[in-house]
This record gives sequence, C-alpha cells and structure tokens, in this order.
Amino acid sequence: MKILIVEDEKEIADGICKILEKAKYQVDCAYDGLSGLDYILSEIYDLVLLDVMLPKLNGFDIVKNIRSQGIHIPVIMLTAKSQVDDKITGLNIGADDYVTKPFDAGELLARINARLRGNREIKDGRIKVYDIILDPTTYMLYKEEKSVKMSKTEYCLLEYLMMNKNIILSKEMIFNKVWGYDDDSEYNNIEVYVSFLRKKLKFVNAKTIIETKKGVGYLLCEKEEENG
Repeated sequence: MKILIVEDEKEIADGICKILEKAKYQVDCAYDGLSGLDYILSEIYDLVLLDVMLPKLNGFDIVKNIRSQGIHIPVIMLTAKSQVDDKITGLNIGADDYVTKPFDAGELLARINARLRGNREIKDGRIKVYDIILDPTTYMLYKEEKSVKMSKTEYCLLEYLMMNKNIILSKEMIFNKVWGYDDDSEYNNIEVYVSFLRKKLKFVNAKTIIETKKGVGYLLCEKEEENG
C-alpha cells in the first residue's frame, strides 16, 4: 500500500518514512503544500499523512481542495498544535483523523491501519479477500493450507487488485500505482506480472481470479461456479 507524507520538516518526514517502510508500506514524501496537493491529485495513494502548517499551501486548504473535487482518500492530519479548535477544524473540513506531534509510532501505525481497512478484512495483520489471504510481512499468498511466495512487485500488484476487488483498473492506474510515474518500465510489464499472479493463484487452487477487460484493464473477482 502506498502512503504520502506531506511534511515540511524533513527530519520528521524521514523518521515517519522509516517507520512506515519498516511496516512494509510504500512511501513518498512532499515537503510543501503545493507539491503535496499535486501528489494527492495523482490519486495513486491509499492514505495521506498531512501536516497543517506547510509552506505555499496549508494542510486545511489541501483537504478542502481535494474534498471539493470528490477525492475521498483517507487523510490523517499531523501537527504540533494541540488546540481543540484546530482538531475540530480539520475534522469538519473532511480529515479522517488527527495526530498531535510528538506521537507514538505504534499509535500512528494503529490509526493508519484502521483507516486503510476499507473493503478488506484484516486478521493477524493479513489481508483477506474472497478465498485468498495476503501476508504483507512475508509476501506470502495463502489459500487454506497451500501457500506461495511472491516478489515485491507481485505483492504490490495483487494487493492493489485486492483493495479494489470487483473494480476494473486501467493499465495506466495499475502502472502508476505499482511502478510509479518515474519508472522507465513498459506497460507490457503489467501483462507479464498478471500472468505470474494467475499462475500463483492457480497453484494455491484459488477461486479468486484476475479477469482481463479487453481495451480497458483488469479486475479481481471470484470465479463463478459452473452449473452441472
């Protein structure tokens, strides 16, 4: 899963980044409000950690902007301020949670995990969709007693599909999310890795499949039972 940190104090941003990377999240950082807004508008992130006091554009205005455009990405506000009024302002304009600096790493991770649950089921830190389970700490795919190891790219791709189960994702969306805008890889890599994942889903005898929607993209769904 991909998290954006928008924080102008680089030492704090780097510290949070290390905490999140240790927890197996993919992380990008922006150090001013305008850059942060541009990153968020790309819609490739699953959650934003957003400081309030930022150069060029403050955190409150960023939240107002993205919510007015119908972008519902979870936002956790980060600030050194502890005044109740600031917390109320942030929540009223569309932030999902509020953490006052300095904060405990364990609490921050707990709040992030709570906001990321969405349409996935989490048990013992593992992600469950349909009949498959994904372990973010080991990159293992499970279906009952069978399991198989995945590469980091395979894991990121399957996780993205699982988080958007039964939703068609375009190749552009997948590429930007899994590989990133600045990656020099070709779109054909998506087809290669989808093929890898299909083989691994088949290996564990999963009913979960990746369907190709020709000219559109891919979606993760459950194979329909055959009659007779």
